[in-house]
Amino acid sequence: MDHAERRMNSLPIADAETKIDPVCGMKVRADSPRSVDFEGVRYVFCSDGCLDKFKKDPAGVLAKRAQKESASKSSCCGEDSISDVDGTSSPASCCGGRTMPTSSDPPSDPDAIYTCPMHPEIEQVGPGDCPICGMDLEPKLVDMSGPEDDEQYSDMKRRFWIGAALSIPLLVIAMGPMIGMQVTDWITPTALGWLQFALATPVVFWCGWPLLVRGAKSFRSLNLNMFSLIAVGSLAAYLFSLVVVLLPEMIPAAFYENGVPPLYFEAAAVIITLVLLGQVLELRARQQTGGAIRELMQLAPQTATRVGDDGDEEVKLDEIQKGDRLRVRPGEKVPVDGRVVSGSSSVDESMLTGEPLAVQKVEGDQVTGGTLNQTGALVMVAVGVGGDTVLSRIVQMVADAQRSRAPIQKLVDVVAQYFVPTVIVCSILAFVGWAVWGPDPRLAHAFVAAVAVLIIACPCALGLATPMSVMVGVGRGAKEGVLIKNAEVLEVMEKVDTVVVDKTGTLTQGRPEVTAIETFGDWSESEVMSIAASVESQSEHPLAHAVVRRADANDWDRTDAEDFNSITGGGVRARVGDHDVLIGNAALLSEHGVAGVDAGRSTSQSHQEQGATVVFVAIDSQLAAVLAITDPIKESTPAALRTLHELGLKVVMLTGDAEPTARAVATELGIDEFHAGVSPADKHDFVRKLKNEGKIVAMCGDGINDAPALAEANVGIAMGTGTGVAIESAGVTLVGGDLRGVAAAGNLSRKTMSNIRQNLFFAFFYNALGIPIAAGLLYPFFGVLLSPMIAAAAMSFSSVSVIGNALRLRSATLS
Repeated sequence: MDHAERRMNSLPIADAETKIDPVCGMKVRADSPRSVDFEGVRYVFCSDGCLDKFKKDPAGVLAKRAQKESASKSSCCGEDSISDVDGTSSPASCCGGRTMPTSSDPPSDPDAIYTCPMHPEIEQVGPGDCPICGMDLEPKLVDMSGPEDDEQYSDMKRRFWIGAALSIPLLVIAMGPMIGMQVTDWITPTALGWLQFALATPVVFWCGWPLLVRGAKSFRSLNLNMFSLIAVGSLAAYLFSLVVVLLPEMIPAAFYENGVPPLYFEAAAVIITLVLLGQVLELRARQQTGGAIRELMQLAPQTATRVGDDGDEEVKLDEIQKGDRLRVRPGEKVPVDGRVVSGSSSVDESMLTGEPLAVQKVEGDQVTGGTLNQTGALVMVAVGVGGDTVLSRIVQMVADAQRSRAPIQKLVDVVAQYFVPTVIVCSILAFVGWAVWGPDPRLAHAFVAAVAVLIIACPCALGLATPMSVMVGVGRGAKEGVLIKNAEVLEVMEKVDTVVVDKTGTLTQGRPEVTAIETFGDWSESEVMSIAASVESQSEHPLAHAVVRRADANDWDRTDAEDFNSITGGGVRARVGDHDVLIGNAALLSEHGVAGVDAGRSTSQSHQEQGATVVFVAIDSQLAAVLAITDPIKESTPAALRTLHELGLKVVMLTGDAEPTARAVATELGIDEFHAGVSPADKHDFVRKLKNEGKIVAMCGDGINDAPALAEANVGIAMGTGTGVAIESAGVTLVGGDLRGVAAAGNLSRKTMSNIRQNLFFAFFYNALGIPIAAGLLYPFFGVLLSPMIAAAAMSFSSVSVIGNALRLRSATLS
């Protein structure tokens, strides 16, 4: 598969006809060139590896796929949607139809998907190396069952230590004369050459074998990369030295130093060893950047107590199915998402919301996997298991974001495309220049300069600059409850100048309460509230929940509502018994010809001036009641708004509430601009209007009515306590549902992008300075010609500096 084909197959497939790869379960374009007809059915595949595996045993592969789908229907996204804890459906967010990771996944899954950290479009079944940059592929999903030090890291570390042990004697032999130690006093030059050969050969061809293989692949595929330069430079030094040992008479006199041909075994060995050191440090850093995901996954317990007909039994997490009854004792973690069916307790949900106070849970309440049960015993029914849990979706979101690429990476790609060929040309020119105009021994100097240019110009620091910062930054945000959907969002967030916020659930607690009931006609409070609660019990809006809670608190009876219809951004309508009920704002009731709305407006004005939201209840086209509902402002909101203003951001509030209510809230909080009585379409249009004016807009909301505006904004920010639709429409999710997360996201984006620019400066400046010095720029002035060993050390140092700079983000302060 060539590069162009890989690019094609990595294009978005949401709007194209897709099929499922029967080997790995990924979604694949139906017109994929990799396909096989088996028993009258055409199957398509994501990679040659999957295609070959299917051809070997098609019946076995299909049987295995059917078994997996049967065993984990609830945890595989495939073509289905993911059910939220409350049973509602939200778009699938799993990876290409594969099951989500759990702590009990096998440590060495032969069907695991691996991807390149620098080129996320490259995916294949099983480990390997990237055909573009040569980097080792790594698992797309974090494996929690295996040890933290994976096989790739351990192998590279072993190769480095063996290489270091063999390279140190070579350095002593080569550098001895510079400190007055003449090794030839006790060993002949010929024997010394063979000794260096014996020490260097295993370093180059065993320790450095993975590097040489990648270099060879890069030339074969014409995707030249850092390993191209490493392979050419180290092999040139080694093979030249080998010829000197085997056939010294073939070496031209122009190469001779002090009457003998020079050996560069130590340069080849040290180059390989230092590159291996860089690889070890990089792999270790990548493991550390996965710490956020690992910590999230460790929040879920390993086992759960299932309640059966024969008593309780302890089962592994992956054995739990939807509908299972589970017992959660005091001090235990909630195993999966579910609903309490008996018992009561306080549950610590700080891992999800960031709030330190425990939340009381009683029968009918929802609980989230990974939260901590504190005081009482609960029996719950599993609603979301495997990949359907909130925790699993958070893990997948973080993992996908760490694999994504910021738009600034395009600059790096363009540079890298021309960089390696340019370096090779510079190396050739350096050789020619020294061979023609250099001092004696001309060819020796030319050879050293050419190899040094190849080694010092390795673009590993350039390739690491962006992805390392993105991975660390996204992980840092996850620890603060700020989930970034992809790197592009991270880059755009830095440029935001206007933040548009919804009121209910964003500025306020999102748990409003009915504080006043004004009835009209012959209706009593209990009659109106019984009918209203019967209708609102079918709605998910926070205001509807307030009505239901007030009715339940007073033991007002509810009956089943029929023909329920939600009017987006306006209200709800249904039939309760013989009554036609319409609940919403004054404009909605007027639009439907309800009598008495003007009287209700007069009554509602005083409540609105105090910041209350007013809901009108009409029964049989006649105004029956006006409900004043107050939603307290979150304690953290004032401080969060101050931080946003300190960042230079303008804050605009859009709300469906009436103008007096909106004005009271905006005045209290010091909001720059507000608009009241807006519908979902109005929110969408307002965001578009700001964008047309040249503003970079972040929209923050939590409800279904906010989804269009979230999608239209440059950056959509959803409260994690909100609806699944809002979260899917957003680029940033604030797990705790706290506006402080908006400020944290702003700080995170600015610090991450600043870190990326610093890394790119290090990489570009280093190469711009290093290549001329390696080519011999300093020789005419100071008589200094850079050794390939020093060039290799400098190249490794540049990578280490980029990695170290990126890791600084792990301790960045975001609030």
